[in-house]
Amino acid sequence: MDWLDEVKWDAQGLVPVIAQEAATGDVLMFAWMDREALRRTAELGRAVYFSRSRGKLWFKGEESGHVQQVHEIRMDCDNDVLLLKVTQHGHDPSIACHTGRHSCFFQVWRDGAWKSVEPVLKDPSTIYTS
Repeated sequence: MDWLDEVKWDAQGLVPVIAQEAATGDVLMFAWMDREALRRTAELGRAVYFSRSRGKLWFKGEESGHVQQVHEIRMDCDNDVLLLKVTQHGHDPSIACHTGRHSCFFQVWRDGAWKSVEPVLKDPSTIYTS
């Protein structure tokens, strides 16, 4: 059996993926992978996701330069969620979010509203060329 067959892919052939910073344990982002993205991630040691909005593979950092080096790929007990332990490269401190923040999880529910609690480390308009 192919190792990729052990993953429980959804009806669209995708699996949810959480990227976690290996050194700190910070949850950086959530994305999706298809079989090809997972295969390429394992081969390259670099995060490759599937962009649902673009309908194609997305090599993390291909536009921003904020590449994720993958140290470990884990699968949950139901085989339907993956966890990548990564080192985020391309900026110090590291930026994983397209908003220019360290983590995509920068909003917290507080006093009846969502509040941004992490600073923008780099203006997104200077990160992306297209």
